[in-house]
Amino acid sequence: MKKSSFHFLLCLFLPLFLSSQTVTVSDQLILKDEAYYEVIPDGRGNVLLFLDQQNKVEVRGYDHELRKRWERELELDKKRPRVIQAVPMGSDFCVFYEFRHKLQPVLKVHRYSPGANLVDSTTIHIFEKLFYSPNYEIVVSEDKQTALIWFIEDMDKFNVFSFSMKNMELLWETQFTVDDFLYQRDFVQMLTDNEGNMYLVLDRKNRKAKADEHHFEVFVQGDLTDGLMRRHLINMANYLTFDVLWSFDNLNKNLVAAGLYSVNNTMRAEGYFFFHAKADDFTSQQLKFYEFEDEFVRVLLESDKERLKHKSIAEVTVQDIVHRRDGGIIMIAELYKRFQRGVTSNSYYARTGIRPITDYYYDDVFMISLHPNGDEHWKIILHKKQYSQDDDGIYSSYFLAKTPAALRLVYNDEVKTENTVSEYIVRADGSFDHDSVMNTERKDLGLLFRYGVQVSADTFIVPSERRHRLKLVKVVL
Repeated sequence: MKKSSFHFLLCLFLPLFLSSQTVTVSDQLILKDEAYYEVIPDGRGNVLLFLDQQNKVEVRGYDHELRKRWERELELDKKRPRVIQAVPMGSDFCVFYEFRHKLQPVLKVHRYSPGANLVDSTTIHIFEKLFYSPNYEIVVSEDKQTALIWFIEDMDKFNVFSFSMKNMELLWETQFTVDDFLYQRDFVQMLTDNEGNMYLVLDRKNRKAKADEHHFEVFVQGDLTDGLMRRHLINMANYLTFDVLWSFDNLNKNLVAAGLYSVNNTMRAEGYFFFHAKADDFTSQQLKFYEFEDEFVRVLLESDKERLKHKSIAEVTVQDIVHRRDGGIIMIAELYKRFQRGVTSNSYYARTGIRPITDYYYDDVFMISLHPNGDEHWKIILHKKQYSQDDDGIYSSYFLAKTPAALRLVYNDEVKTENTVSEYIVRADGSFDHDSVMNTERKDLGLLFRYGVQVSADTFIVPSERRHRLKLVKVVL
């Protein structure tokens, strides 16, 4: 369910792929309302399913053919524990949770073996002056060894804990306040690297009237800064941010960003930008902007004559950054829009019970490969059209499988019960193939590709949910 950043190995000569996938489906499991689950590979070819529903926390073990072999209930603290997140970390996994002691929140973590046996446990923090449950967020490092746990108190005060899951110890903690901060307006992203350093990114003065002052603000703290807070400014050269995604390149020790920009209208993207800087030396930063070519916009929006008039893209979001070994990146963006129609008045709904209808559109994807100096390597468009209604778009978008030879973008052709699953196989030079993976006819599947988990170079697992029934689907490419 999280974005990953495995490095894409660039090769000069790549083999062609054949459509010879193997698909395995588990027995179904009934999900109760508000259930939370996590698919966890055990590092030995088997799969664990972590499940938290109706005050019962359990783990189910499946073999390599997705046959359930065992299940075990986990015993957390008895004082009404609340699971925050289960985090895979190699063969083991950690469960971060909160419980209350004398009305005070206690943040704790358990570490379990692949057999769901308790290996270690530690209390991260006791909040002695906090009398409500914080809205915790957890960011996990690329190597799955460290986690950054954080929340905002009193609207502008950041509480951050850097925790080593490998050694089960708190690396550092901090509390700081950001001046003139509004979460909805300024917050962009919180990141951590493999060493447990924090990178907090804010977007400042991103509006037309302040375009000449628009900048990103990056706060860095951890061993990299000797425990001190460092603040870096990135001037956006009079461009406005339409959308952006940040990532940390652990191989090259770079903080990078890929985004879309506007000149005068933040409702439309007119081009893209690439930023990178050494984590320990922001004076080396590079920032480059590229305007979308007319032909690129024409091909991408060929069915939308109204939007073509503006030579810009109105509904698009940056979904992934793939790191190249040489320090470059591949930016992946997707056309997306949500449209609400029908009754929108809350008072009318209260009187009649008639809800508005929400349409979800997830359409074409484009990839842009960039060299370390920011120069464009190649740019491609991958066509798809996905439409759904009143489902939060959970069956739309794609899963990205990363292998040493290629990127494989797997998705539902259509959002319906009987459906064809397709994939794009994108090579390092930007060439690609389009193949069918499987057909879901008479299989009663609702594949949630955006929540897929890659378990090896050629295997991933995607959950299927339909009518509160969960199945696991294993695909060997």
